[in-house]
Amino acid sequence: MMIEMEVNNRKVSAEPGETVLTALERAGIKVPTLCHLATLSPTGACRMCVVEVEGQRNLVPACAFPAAEGLKITTHSPRAVRARKTIIELLLANHPDDCLYCMRSGECDLQDLAREHGVRDRRFCGGRNVHRLDVSSPAILRDPDKCILCGKCVRVCEEIQGVGAIDFLGRGSQAIVGTAFNQGLNISSCINCGQCVTVCPTGALREQSHLKEVSAALHDSDMMVVVQHAPSISVTIAEEFGARPGHDASGTLNAALRRLGFDRVFDSAFAADLTIMEEASELVQRIQTGGRLPMMTSCSPGWVKFVEQQYPDFRENLSTCKSPQQMLGAVIKTYFADKAGVPPEKIFSVAVMPCAAKKFEAQRPEMGRDGLADVDAVLTTRELVRMIRNLGMDLRALDPEPADDVLGERSSAGKMFGVTGGVMEAALRTAHHLLTGTELPALRLKPLRGLRGVKHARVTINGLELGVAVVSGLGNAIKLLEELRAGRDDLHFIEVMTCPGGCIAGGGQPFKTDIAAVRARMRALYTIDRDEPVRMSHHNEALQRLYREFLGAPLGERSHALLHTHYVQREVVR
Repeated sequence: MMIEMEVNNRKVSAEPGETVLTALERAGIKVPTLCHLATLSPTGACRMCVVEVEGQRNLVPACAFPAAEGLKITTHSPRAVRARKTIIELLLANHPDDCLYCMRSGECDLQDLAREHGVRDRRFCGGRNVHRLDVSSPAILRDPDKCILCGKCVRVCEEIQGVGAIDFLGRGSQAIVGTAFNQGLNISSCINCGQCVTVCPTGALREQSHLKEVSAALHDSDMMVVVQHAPSISVTIAEEFGARPGHDASGTLNAALRRLGFDRVFDSAFAADLTIMEEASELVQRIQTGGRLPMMTSCSPGWVKFVEQQYPDFRENLSTCKSPQQMLGAVIKTYFADKAGVPPEKIFSVAVMPCAAKKFEAQRPEMGRDGLADVDAVLTTRELVRMIRNLGMDLRALDPEPADDVLGERSSAGKMFGVTGGVMEAALRTAHHLLTGTELPALRLKPLRGLRGVKHARVTINGLELGVAVVSGLGNAIKLLEELRAGRDDLHFIEVMTCPGGCIAGGGQPFKTDIAAVRARMRALYTIDRDEPVRMSHHNEALQRLYREFLGAPLGERSHALLHTHYVQREVVR
């Protein structure tokens, strides 16, 4: 039974148990917020969403106040607007005056609210807190001076990811958000996923930028600069240039990268196919030889670091395969370098990824050989957007171009790496072929599709019933790991993506991404898989040529040396 309220002299319906804010949003009535996260229980901490309710002495936070029959609410009364403006002014009184230089300028919630509420003067003055900049992490930069204590990062890290790397420290005016003992992020339990960055309303958290390194390489005439872009980038980046969410901009993205000065442009989905060949072969080998099961995917570096430091007893369950980013980086500096006649040390390899943790992964000492890193620099989607805009380009105005040959061809299975469940679908298609010599009858595995945090399926291959699970968001992964510790034994293969929804909602994707945009990106990847002729990694002719000419066989001596890795146990400050 619906609840009827009166809001600004109009009728608004709400469902039982709903908050006032949720009902207002559905009715198209905007009330500002800073601390609110729709997927988590409300805290009412920032008080930006206060509204006036008839019969209530004080203003109430709409995000935490339950909807009730007969409520009479005024959302923008003079009293409510004055209270919000005062909150903004108080926040700005202890905030740096460097908006002109801040990376979040133009995308800052505090800046937007100040503009909307007409805050043009500084009414409150006094001594400011001064904190040190934390640049210790290879992936995330933390600037406590810009923190407004909204708590979003703390809640995402703890309640969604289950990591708890940051929390509130101190009390009153000395309160800050920091790590255990206020040490650097590099020695905390942080897994570099960047989900905290995506919810931060100001510039207090941001990715470590590699733009300077990439720019320097592009202007170095002695270097060949190559770039790869991840499967989810093409269905995301065009949103930043006004296209509808989910628009596939693969061709124009290739064109933009060439105009930026990159000598070669590769599609990481080729390496996703390569990952599937190695990973599916490894799964089959483990099943046939009694190896450690369930095998777990290793393409998400935040997940890998999480296992290393929180669940080291599952390290042997991780696939030894490098991620597509690192596999392609290794092949570029060996096979491609030989084909191009360029010494590996003269190749600067850049990856454009939806993930902040990829910056950490590229710097792992295990990811390289002969003193050379597989990948030299990693740009997030946001960083690439800034590069493109700096040159005055509009992605929509460019003519599509293909990725470069040799390492450019891909299957639609490789493209599905961008969404939760995509790796599993791709791997099962190839595992079925390896075990039976025939193709999986139904390529679309419906139980593994969608944005649910945990998905299960049973797949019968040659009389063997495989139990598989797909998990996104480490909070969900923790639950599954605890089930395995407690004795669950019906699973053979588990896909884990660090970020909820997978790479299409990664920590390096555009700010202010909503669930509708994520769903549109997911649908775009599924459409690509449905419509393209090559839908299985083992049918990728360029990949077959790579094995014939260079790698030999999956899990062979050369492929193992280049495409596989090992893991370490990590100690963190708690």
